Amino acid sequence: MSQPTLNQYSPVKFSRIYSLGAARGDLVVTNDDIAGPIDSSDEWIQRRTGIISRRRASKDLSLMDMAVDASNIAIKRAGIDASEIGAVIFSTITHPHQTPSAAALLADKIGATPAPAYDVSAACAGYCYGIAQADALVRSGMAKYVLVVGGEKLSDFLDPTDRTISFLLADGAGAAIVGPSDTPGISPTVWGSDGSHWDAVGMTASLLELRDGESGWPTLVQDGATVFKWAVWEMVKVAKEALVVAGVKAEELAAIVTHQANIRIIDELAKQLEVPSGVVIARDIIYTGNTSAASVPLAMDALLTSGEVKSGGLALQIGFGAGLAFAAQVVVLP
Repeated sequence: MSQPTLNQYSPVKFSRIYSLGAARGDLVVTNDDIAGPIDSSDEWIQRRTGIISRRRASKDLSLMDMAVDASNIAIKRAGIDASEIGAVIFSTITHPHQTPSAAALLADKIGATPAPAYDVSAACAGYCYGIAQADALVRSGMAKYVLVVGGEKLSDFLDPTDRTISFLLADGAGAAIVGPSDTPGISPTVWGSDGSHWDAVGMTASLLELRDGESGWPTLVQDGATVFKWAVWEMVKVAKEALVVAGVKAEELAAIVTHQANIRIIDELAKQLEVPSGVVIARDIIYTGNTSAASVPLAMDALLTSGEVKSGGLALQIGFGAGLAFAAQVVVLP
């Protein structure tokens, strides 16, 4: 008897982002509100980071609440039903449970069960990692529509007296629906990691150290100088490579949406890329703050909502952060 030939998924040639959704923390936190514990000032924080205020979530507003809100907006804008979602990818580092995943709970709350669901831990690169995987899932035929969420409640993991990162951090969630397309909507992703700088951004202690009484509640901390140099000098190479593999020149972009890490990093990347004045640079950090995995979708949604960019244009998006991890791709704006 001959061996049967296995069936496989029927691939789809192209994918695109159908829609975005955004949810921010319900509290507006000014620099004056947080300057005291770090012995600083509004002027110093603005000069160092570009931040005027940041959005943080109150105690009763959870990471999951924001993720559900952002997801429901994206689903509605995409014109699909949640039951059509073939996979849920949740990029986050602030889900307060080691297991089960945030993605599985999110899928249930939005009505996407029994879609496969999993979390991605790539910090500030997480959303772009998720878009890369959604692109592959759709084009492979494994899922027709994929929900990608980047969400954080970083305020649960900060020390208000820390001068390295606490004043940057904010809360929010951004969501995207990725699905099949008649034309290319997501370029090949340039992504990777550099574990030689594993401790440049991280936590003050492990859960094991907390368990054994060797530390207090673990909070976020960074080596700012190392991160700044890496982000500026190494990420511009990644951004340039992403443009090359996409077959796009900087002047053909409608926007550049980087991880909203620090206004100085954002501006220096734009300078190194020699971006023409007509290309919009996302600066959502000024009034939102640094939301890690949520920052790219929140910043892109803000540009579209304000009318600064239009649907159908090209945007270079790039995330980079703890790991150190990075990912970049050119996408057609939804």
